[in-house]
Amino acid sequence: MRGNPWGESVRLWSVVEVVAVAVGGMGNGEWGEAMLDRGLRRVINPYLDSVAGLVQRCGCSANQVSFLGFLVGIGGCVLIASGHVRLGLVLLLFNRLADGLDGMIARRVAATGAQSVRGHDVVGSDCGGFLDIVLDLLFYAAVPLSFGLLDRERNLLPATVLLFSFFGTSGSFLAYAIVKAKRGGGQRSECGGKSFFYSVGLMEGSETVMFFAAFCLWPERFAVLAWVFAGLCMLTTLQRILAGLREFR
Repeated sequence: MRGNPWGESVRLWSVVEVVAVAVGGMGNGEWGEAMLDRGLRRVINPYLDSVAGLVQRCGCSANQVSFLGFLVGIGGCVLIASGHVRLGLVLLLFNRLADGLDGMIARRVAATGAQSVRGHDVVGSDCGGFLDIVLDLLFYAAVPLSFGLLDRERNLLPATVLLFSFFGTSGSFLAYAIVKAKRGGGQRSECGGKSFFYSVGLMEGSETVMFFAAFCLWPERFAVLAWVFAGLCMLTTLQRILAGLREFR
């Protein structure tokens, strides 16, 4: 990328300022409607469920799909770091597909033969949910790292700041879920069949995939995109902090 990335970041920072205004108007906790995840899930879940059924009939478990998706995603990051960015994007998208399929498979298994914990039927697997979030966080961290290694002179600083912002989003996400569960909330009926309560925020899964795809399609613009993404992630962390202070006081 020619020119001063800092200058271009400042020009694009207006995007973050617009979003900040929107965040200021989201004080009632109804943030989910502003996010992409819920709408996209309604559209793609029927298709994912069909694919999950096919994968299940082939004898693959949800945890196997999680591990396979993680390994493929890390392979994509290796390709990106070595300069094969477009091919890396294909593997990153496969990882995200697997991330959707593993939960679908777990819920299909539970629907046909409900698992039981101390006499109470549950949907999905606590072990699978634990594995899914750990592998997801490792994968998310590997993507900025791969671009930092691709061009250390231009990308290493914005990649590091983006990783810092990921600590904020993931930490606030998990802390919110832990306290919610401790207070008796976040039951599976509230979680949409997931293993724990998912607090909504400005940057969720769909937005993250869009930024990762943009990194790969315009790798010369990674620095600018990473600064913007990091700013939005920090706003997401602020959202969850404010939500937690309001709900848990």
